[in-house]
Amino acid sequence: MRFRPEPEHLHGQPARTGVLLVNLGTPEAPTPAATRRYLAEFLSDPRVVEIPAALWKLILHGIILRTRPAKSAAKYQSIWTPEGSPLMVWSRRQATLLRGHLGERGLLAEVRLAMRYGQPAVAEQLDELRVAGCTRVLVLPLYPQYSGTTTASVIDAVGDWARRARHVPELRFVNRFHDDPGYIDALAAVVQEHWRQHGRPDQLVMSFHGVPERTLTLGDPYACECRKTGRLLAERLALKEGQWRLSFQSRFGKAKWLEPATQTVLTELGAAGTARVDVVCPGFVSDCLETLEEIAMEGRDAFKAAGGGDFQYIPCLNTHPRWLAALTELVATHLQGWPVPAPGAEAQAAAQARAQNGLHRALTQGAKR
Repeated sequence: MRFRPEPEHLHGQPARTGVLLVNLGTPEAPTPAATRRYLAEFLSDPRVVEIPAALWKLILHGIILRTRPAKSAAKYQSIWTPEGSPLMVWSRRQATLLRGHLGERGLLAEVRLAMRYGQPAVAEQLDELRVAGCTRVLVLPLYPQYSGTTTASVIDAVGDWARRARHVPELRFVNRFHDDPGYIDALAAVVQEHWRQHGRPDQLVMSFHGVPERTLTLGDPYACECRKTGRLLAERLALKEGQWRLSFQSRFGKAKWLEPATQTVLTELGAAGTARVDVVCPGFVSDCLETLEEIAMEGRDAFKAAGGGDFQYIPCLNTHPRWLAALTELVATHLQGWPVPAPGAEAQAAAQARAQNGLHRALTQGAKR
């Protein structure tokens, strides 16, 4: 991994604050080659696949990376947009709009977006923040529920970068926001808006990304935090028991995963002759392959093939105003105690810094004479 040279330290330079949003990642193109590069990085992370490295390397390179990239690329092609991967498109918009919302609150922060796997890389964006003069960085993984397979992996990537840096900024991490009131309210607003336009379903399914059940017994809080999010959202929507189900999607491999599986739940509801089911994915803040293809396409097919009626997918938070307000509040809360100057104040501090650096250079040159 290559890093930029350390920027020159300027005495008296105004200390700036950075915010790094981090999402999972996406191939750069919906092609087998690009998908293979992405999967190779993603599936090589020991946080993601907890199998002895030597054995997993044989499986990954001998089987998975020979067969899965073409299949995954075809799925990406089905959701790809003229602007690129939906995950990247929505994540970039979130970062841009967050910067504006913080500015409206008088908080001047450098906001960058990174992907844990693929581009733009975490190390690259931390370098950008360092060059911008940021001596404090808030890292916010866009995973509402904490898991060692996701959030902790982002912390690993930041740590890898910090081990190679000489001037390491102050670092803070937002590890979770699964029960944040603003996040729950934003989820409820998205669902309620959909219902106002399309009516209410017989069943609401809340589908979260799955992880192996073993992670729960090892102490990972992910499953518990998913269930708390589901309960809070159901309460916020005034749903009664029997009107909603919580499930886990995206199973991979032969290990036992968290249950019930989304595909199983949808098949059961279809077989029961459910007239209409709506599916929402609270664990994803941006629409992506797992929501647009796995749920909105494969999930729909499974439900209808089993005998179900109408299937409706409710989009992710994306750039909904309530979500952007919640994200801004979340960042502002975690920036407390750090000086985040308004634009005018920074300009004044910059002028003072230039004067101080001029004096420092004059004194240094005089001493050399």
